[in-house]
Amino acid sequence: MNKHVKNVTAEATDLSRRSFLVGTAATGLVLGYAGVPGIYPAAAAAPANFEPSVWYAISPDGLVTVTCGKADMGQHIASTMAQIVCEELGAKWSDMRVALASNDPKFNDPVLGAQITGGSWSTMMNFDAMSRAGAAGRIALTEAAAAAMGVPASELVVRDSVIVHPKSRKQMSFADVVKSGKATKTFTPDELKAIKLKTPDQYTMIGVSVPQLDIPSKTNGTAKYGIDVMLPGMVYGAVVTPPVRFGATVKSVDDSAAKKVPGFIKAVTLDDKTGTTSGWVVAVASTYANAKKAAQALKVAYDNGPNAKLSSQSLLDEAMRLQKLEDSGQFFVKDGDPVAAFGSAAKVLEAEYTTSINIHAPLEPMNATAEFKGDILHIYSGNQFATRSGAIAAGAAGIDPKFVVMHQMWLGGGFGRRLDADMMIPAVQAAKAVGKPVKVIYTRENDMTMDFSRPLTYQKVKAGVDGDGKLIAISHDVVSAWPTARWGIPDLLTPSVDKKGPLDSFTVNGADFFYTVPNHYVRAIKNELAHNATPSGQLRSVAPGWTFWAVESMIDEIAAATGKDPAQFRISLLDGAGKNDGGAQRLRNTLLAAMGLSGYGTKQLPKGEGMGVACVSSQERATASWTACVAHVAVAPSGAVTVKKLTVATDVGTQVHPDNIRAQVEGAALWGLSLAMYEKATLKDGGIEQTNFDSYTPLRMSQTPEVAVAVIANGEKATGVGEPAVTVVAPAIGNAIFNACGARVRALPITAEAVKASMKA
Repeated sequence: MNKHVKNVTAEATDLSRRSFLVGTAATGLVLGYAGVPGIYPAAAAAPANFEPSVWYAISPDGLVTVTCGKADMGQHIASTMAQIVCEELGAKWSDMRVALASNDPKFNDPVLGAQITGGSWSTMMNFDAMSRAGAAGRIALTEAAAAAMGVPASELVVRDSVIVHPKSRKQMSFADVVKSGKATKTFTPDELKAIKLKTPDQYTMIGVSVPQLDIPSKTNGTAKYGIDVMLPGMVYGAVVTPPVRFGATVKSVDDSAAKKVPGFIKAVTLDDKTGTTSGWVVAVASTYANAKKAAQALKVAYDNGPNAKLSSQSLLDEAMRLQKLEDSGQFFVKDGDPVAAFGSAAKVLEAEYTTSINIHAPLEPMNATAEFKGDILHIYSGNQFATRSGAIAAGAAGIDPKFVVMHQMWLGGGFGRRLDADMMIPAVQAAKAVGKPVKVIYTRENDMTMDFSRPLTYQKVKAGVDGDGKLIAISHDVVSAWPTARWGIPDLLTPSVDKKGPLDSFTVNGADFFYTVPNHYVRAIKNELAHNATPSGQLRSVAPGWTFWAVESMIDEIAAATGKDPAQFRISLLDGAGKNDGGAQRLRNTLLAAMGLSGYGTKQLPKGEGMGVACVSSQERATASWTACVAHVAVAPSGAVTVKKLTVATDVGTQVHPDNIRAQVEGAALWGLSLAMYEKATLKDGGIEQTNFDSYTPLRMSQTPEVAVAVIANGEKATGVGEPAVTVVAPAIGNAIFNACGARVRALPITAEAVKASMKA
């Protein structure tokens, strides 16, 4: 990396770090909360800064600091937001900086909505608004420069942070305009909406793999993650968790042995009115090592509660019982009459598909630091849902959320885990109990056994075909815990089509596919037992991680039963009829691209090898990224499966940063492989059995196959890429296994034992 870029990014690190601190006047991004005195000390904002939007500011030296309202967990979304602004603003990339937003109400943008990072939504939902913000700044700077130079604004050209009048050769830099104080134009929402943005053929920044602004600080150690926070007078907390995942209560705590640990301060039993945790105790000490020793020395007696005897099998049994009840659940899709169609079908197929409990396991363990300054609670942590996390912290403290200041940090992995704010509760209540700032860091064992995991799921799919082998009906029941319902935010639930009440669409998205099937039912069924015993969260790919496992496996089963090539069978179903117009064609194109790149159907494979296909529209129909995969596997007589190659094609519409897109797709594909083949958590006696990476075993580097990626960038609206490839890999592998050896697997993760058993059957 050249010296100039290094200097730029080093300064970006400093600015982003300072933006976390109270009273950051130097950045021009002082985050004061109106009507709440004392949150920030009196400090004069730099009046010379020009802030055309709440999302960025231009300082008198011409540096542009973009504030990212999304969590950056390594997907470089902060740099992406800066790149979108930079395109329309006309700034030089070396002038761009990034900072992370707090929970200041000013960042609750009416267009962009709550500060939540998930669903592969960030780029697609922010692209237009950030583009308009950049364009507004360019217009304001141009008009100010025109007035200063005495020339028509229409004759000015903006490029690389310089505004030029070609006829007179006069020019002003962004720094010159900002220092002049003449840039004062503001825009109403209607005026922003009316701005004419660039067309794709005019882009000079979008579509370019520029240096990511966060990389140098993350590689030289200056980037600050939640685990790096240090405050004056800070002490540490280590949590003691019960043997069951949820439902326990603390009967007594004997701290006599803990008092012998040097630096031990106090054992705090959590009183969590938010219902996020149950049965937790925090050992507080002067150092983290001593806090861990004290935690291990505590003798805690529990009432393990109503879930103490539950297991993965009991949760699955309950799911199967619920599915058999005709009146359980609510309908997510109710098109036509599948029951009648099954009655007249030439052939009916039924299958059951399951997925296990899965754990997030981000590299940086969950952590939070809490400090009370008078009536104000300051929380330092990396989180994916600042809007909700602030409320959780307030609930733990027993204060109004307006008295909580969230200091957003870089995230050492999130994948949906940091949508939840459980780590803030022990930090807040311990800080309140000891009167000092407290940093709580989970051990890996805490992190795994108390994860808000991907839920165990059970799905029953029934399909009917006519005499010509045409698919005429599908009914699809999905039984699981309901992660979004647990959050208690009604706006995130979806009205059921049968008017029985709201359902958690984040457990059934993907089942409303883009194939043309005239009779189609999808029923969402809440497994209350699993919901209470294993409080579930959103794990990278959310519902499509299991719904497409069932859908794309069943499509292959139908093709096999009717003697059709599974890829060509899919193409016939992607005809774009009715509500599937547009989307089906884009999905068809990705499938064709993956087939072409992989050589599907054109190669004579050795015995025991096979290729399988799948194509998906993750995350939701309204926010789909069209993605297809061809998996090439080899299956040994023992049933052992080796994945030789994954070929993934994805339609991203408009690509902002090509290299980053490829990295995201590759990473997502490998995550999907890990879930498909290796990851499994189990519940026994109410607790998660796997406590570290010796028993919960994600994909290892030695197991990584070749991954080929084709990106389709067609100038359509930008889509998301962080998750879709996760959802397409498992069914492609399962289908490839069938083509390799005739074994049909219907449970994740896929095991050699299951493959061999199916081969014999």
